[in-house]
Amino acid sequence: MPLDTRTKILATIGPSSATKEQIAKLIDAGADAFRINFSHGTYKEHEQRIKIIRKLEKEKGRLITILADLQGPKLRVGEFAEEKVMLKVGQKFVLDTNPKLGDEKRVCLPHKEIFSAVKSGEILLVNDGYIELKVTKCSKDKIETTVKVGGYISSHKGVNLPDTDLNISAITKKDKKDIEFALNHDVDWIGLSFVQKVEDVKELRKLVGRNIRIIAKLEKPSAIGDLDNIVKEADGIMVARGDLGVECPIQTVPILQKKIVKMCRMQAKPVIVATQMLESMINYPTPTRAEVSDVATAVYDGADTVMLSAETAAGKYPAEAVEMMHKIIGEVEKDPLFFELMNSSRKHPFMATEADAITFAASEISSSLKDVSAIISYTSSGFTTFLTASERPALPILALTPDIKIARQLGIVWGVKPRVNKESFKKFSNVEACAVKYAKEAGYAKSGNHIIITAGFPLNCKGRTNMIHTVYIP
Repeated sequence: MPLDTRTKILATIGPSSATKEQIAKLIDAGADAFRINFSHGTYKEHEQRIKIIRKLEKEKGRLITILADLQGPKLRVGEFAEEKVMLKVGQKFVLDTNPKLGDEKRVCLPHKEIFSAVKSGEILLVNDGYIELKVTKCSKDKIETTVKVGGYISSHKGVNLPDTDLNISAITKKDKKDIEFALNHDVDWIGLSFVQKVEDVKELRKLVGRNIRIIAKLEKPSAIGDLDNIVKEADGIMVARGDLGVECPIQTVPILQKKIVKMCRMQAKPVIVATQMLESMINYPTPTRAEVSDVATAVYDGADTVMLSAETAAGKYPAEAVEMMHKIIGEVEKDPLFFELMNSSRKHPFMATEADAITFAASEISSSLKDVSAIISYTSSGFTTFLTASERPALPILALTPDIKIARQLGIVWGVKPRVNKESFKKFSNVEACAVKYAKEAGYAKSGNHIIITAGFPLNCKGRTNMIHTVYIP
């Protein structure tokens, strides 16, 4: 059956969804891709889950995308002597390098790099931003602060530094082990946390090469300042609204989301909107109206993929959460306003490259030629299909590639149904015949329809999109 939605769903696997039965339910409910979160679980658990996904992929006859999400640096306070202590507005509080148990006056901050980077007047946020500390004085082993927003604090709560540029790598020792595991276990994308600048993405690229595609997770204000370069260097982007909403003023997050989605589309890079999308479904079988509107907004914005985190990893209703998200996407994409918005936000027709012109033309033809039913994108690297999808055409995009890894990577790209095709073509009529065959098999074409073919010619040569062709199916 053809996919009935363009926007994809990425579901996080965890204790609530780790069995073959549960993962199968998530696929049947509408999940297109799965996230393996290296912040939790063991390698044995991750390996088992990947094997289950690949087995279900064969049983269900559809390709499934796997994203391995790196934990990145986790900045946390040390331990307190009591279970928790209260910090009151206006009081003094010290963070230092002394490993002694903390109290209401001080606590250890076991990250030496922070002490050399933080400056007087900057803000430290603790416990997801619920506690706000303003730095008054700092040295190589002590940060003195005044409590601006008080509350309870306890051991190992996270620390965010929205004003501070930290000179630390986005890739920890743990991450390097996780990267090695991902490269050896059939993973398609890898998510890089704690991205501050484009150099962080380049560092990961040196470790993984082109064997796996990189998602840069945007959760730091400094990353927004280097957004254009980060989008260019990464293969895809995640709007990680959790930490982004802690470190940036929370009211700016919807604006940043729209800005990031637009830039990714302009550069033909898939973009994932993540965090707290159906948060209440962790405990309840239905979401709030605000959450439904949030998912719908991401779809109207033109996101390639929307993500479920704890809803499917640890929630009581994982399959129901995916099903609900799928229903919301379906309703939005049936709205005539949806494609009006997609069309109004398309790239300018006067593009810089041959490939841009070809994919723009394909979208134009799809809206003007009668009875066009699908766009068939031949691709070796995925490049042609990324460009085609960035135009957000009102037609399904069937991507044909000889490489199963490329086909799986395309599973989080807007509107794309990937297929593996290893045929070699001696004449162009075979290209047409193959495209028609796959379009019919996928349920996208029948007698009397036109299909549009985009490709780099000669086929199976990476890096060029130079051909557009229409075929009438008698």
